[in-house]
Amino acid sequence: MFGFFKSDPAKALRKKYDAKLDQALAAQRNGDIRAYSTLTEEAEAIWKELEPLENARKED
Repeated sequence: MFGFFKSDPAKALRKKYDAKLDQALAAQRNGDIRAYSTLTEEAEAIWKELEPLENARKED
């Protein structure tokens, strides 16, 4: 009945994922390739958590 009050874990993870990619892009533009690599790796780890949630949402 009050499902709209529940927080969506996929939405929160998507926000973290997008923020990491933005940070990685900024690091790459500044020439800090090591930070870019680290941030991209962290973003990929978040994506591995996010992908099943996104796929489950699409199937519903």
